[in-house]
Amino acid sequence: MRFNHTRQPLMLSGLRDLFAHPPEGGEAPYAGVICDVWGVLHDGVAPYPGTPDALIRLRQHAGPVILLSNAPRPSESIIPQLTRFGYHSGPEGHFDRIITSGDATRAAIASGAYGNVLLHIGPERDMPLLEGLEIERASIHDSQFALCTGLFDDERETPVDYNDLLRELLARKLPMLCANPDNVVMRGGKMIYCAGAVARAYAAMGGAVTFFGKPYPGVYRLCLDALGEMLGRAARPERVLAIGDALSTDIAGGQAVNMPTLLVSGGIHQEELALGETGVNLPALKEACVKADVAPPSAVIPRCIW
Repeated sequence: MRFNHTRQPLMLSGLRDLFAHPPEGGEAPYAGVICDVWGVLHDGVAPYPGTPDALIRLRQHAGPVILLSNAPRPSESIIPQLTRFGYHSGPEGHFDRIITSGDATRAAIASGAYGNVLLHIGPERDMPLLEGLEIERASIHDSQFALCTGLFDDERETPVDYNDLLRELLARKLPMLCANPDNVVMRGGKMIYCAGAVARAYAAMGGAVTFFGKPYPGVYRLCLDALGEMLGRAARPERVLAIGDALSTDIAGGQAVNMPTLLVSGGIHQEELALGETGVNLPALKEACVKADVAPPSAVIPRCIW
């Protein structure tokens, strides 16, 4: 199926609708899928009903599936959580590979381009990001750069709680690396702030911030290269479906590299899009797209079910 970005998004009741009208000539509609994790496959507490089965079917119909997460940790560290939720890789599994913003951040830190002494902003659970690297954690006064992986206590804090710290960083002209560009995520139905919200607050003050992950093109290049390895040929972006629940990261990132995009409207935009029994409120969707500075997605689905 080919999407026209200038038309009204196609409203899907299930992923099967993507394959209702196969293109002429026998060519498969897709050569692969790049799929978000949190907000699409699970809510941080449990998998969404019907999604594991849908992902298996999607993989059978659309080719290799790469999970692309803005998790601020190496990809191997999120596999145990996916396993608990019933998601597995392998020939009969749900996905082929995982790539995270943490992978991209770790590579940048390992290059030594930012120095080897950092101030960490975020919870200790993100420390696998630095394991094995010749990096020293220090105070704000001794650091060469700041690494933001999230909020120290994301259940209670907001970016406003970091204003004093950010002003100190700015006074020392410390650059910041952001290992998770997401502003918010849903955790068991509750909105939680992420590293992106803190990093953008710092940028608004005039601080220098480098973001790793969606919607920035570097991480999509990693995904396309991985798909090319699996396919044995170059993966053309226009034949790779990008799925996600965030307009400003998943949809913007896919559009930036010319991929058809599928918005899962039951994620972080659920209230904003006025979901009801009839589905998405189209005027609300258009308004949300304007606010996020993205074109409307190619298609919309409430949840990833088959």
